[in-house]
Amino acid sequence: MKFDILTLFPKMFDSPFAESMIKKAVEKKVVKIITHDLRQWAWNNYGAVDDKPYGGGVGMLIRFDVVANALKDIKKNSHVILTSARGKRFTHQDAERLAKYENIVIICGHYEGFDERVSSLADEEISIGDYVLTGGEIPAMVIVDSVSRLLPGVLGKDESSRVESHSQPDYIEYPQYTRPQEFNGQTVPEVLLSGDPKKIEKWQKEQLKPKL
Repeated sequence: MKFDILTLFPKMFDSPFAESMIKKAVEKKVVKIITHDLRQWAWNNYGAVDDKPYGGGVGMLIRFDVVANALKDIKKNSHVILTSARGKRFTHQDAERLAKYENIVIICGHYEGFDERVSSLADEEISIGDYVLTGGEIPAMVIVDSVSRLLPGVLGKDESSRVESHSQPDYIEYPQYTRPQEFNGQTVPEVLLSGDPKKIEKWQKEQLKPKL
């Protein structure tokens, strides 16, 4: 899968994608991540990508023509996502759906937002929660990470991505334990030490908890 990320701050992605499973996924060529500096498509010689809003108001808006020109160069049959406070709340089911695409473009917002017409260029708008961030870079990282880990070969054991929190809508994974069996008065549940697969599976299903 290929991710193209349109951002004003491409260096923000260097460290998060140079560690852990995403790094391994890139090395194994399961995932390809390309960050594009939006200023490549600046509307003037000073690298500006934003402008004052018509009708007045606080802050600056990223221009429609800048984003349109960038997508014209990089889109190429990709599914386009706009990170937006008014977008659909991102869920594990969305990650599973997006994992079926071969090419995804993520547009990271900044400043006060976009010219409203930018939304017409996206296939969908996504929000990662009801709070305000300084830009769309962190939401883009969340989307790339959650989608990439679902791709075959990324986690090593594909079962890991199927039996986990949110793999069922609104449910959290059952608790798990390892050695030592007892420490500071806290012990591992006896059923997990029984060696009986049916009893263990029954216990695990009973422990699935609805998300608060």
